[in-house]
Amino acid sequence: MATRPRSEDALDRELADLPAELRWREWMGRVEAVLFAAAEPVPREALARIVGRGCDVDLVIDDIRAELAGRPYEVVAVAGGWQMRTRRAYGAAVRAVRGQGERGEVLSSSEMLTLAAIAYFQPITRGALSTFFGREVGRDLVARLRAAGLVAAGPRSPQPGAPYTYVTTPTFLARFGFTSLRDLPDIEQLEEAGLLDKEKLLADGWTMPGGEEDEHAADDGDEEPHSDA
Repeated sequence: MATRPRSEDALDRELADLPAELRWREWMGRVEAVLFAAAEPVPREALARIVGRGCDVDLVIDDIRAELAGRPYEVVAVAGGWQMRTRRAYGAAVRAVRGQGERGEVLSSSEMLTLAAIAYFQPITRGALSTFFGREVGRDLVARLRAAGLVAAGPRSPQPGAPYTYVTTPTFLARFGFTSLRDLPDIEQLEEAGLLDKEKLLADGWTMPGGEEDEHAADDGDEEPHSDA
């Protein structure tokens, strides 16, 4: 008789026939396996589907982290979930083998400053970004941040012409190691330290790539978001 394929519904989550210690080890193994296989942060609700109702996912994560102490990789809380990542101390070794050609490449100064402004002042229009920096923030610059998955189109602004606003994405949180936007450094402290002072930002190396000035900069209302938002 043919064996039926094992589906998610057939997964024994409760493991009631196992002793408590073995049950916990199995839950730990399942969670670690899912995190190891996942390319993106895994949310709590996804992990809850592979363990029993009496299993505390946070405690499972804590035990996995304890077992990984001293290993070159760890489980981190990021973008509203958890992800297995190489520890920073081994980043240079990984880059030496993998190279820099993949997404995750270093952002230019103008891209980084624009991304920081969007992160702190979102939802924000391109016109407002241009006003903040005192120079045009071109569509091409924002498009590169969107292509990297760091920025997406937000709601339309109530300003005349209803221009699109821009917001950061879960990819932004994952890339910079934030669980949520609440993890951003306190903006008042950054301003007091001069790190978010517009003049200092511009003095520290804002360089607008040639040819990015936008002939239609005055009318953001006509700007449509790319379809890959």
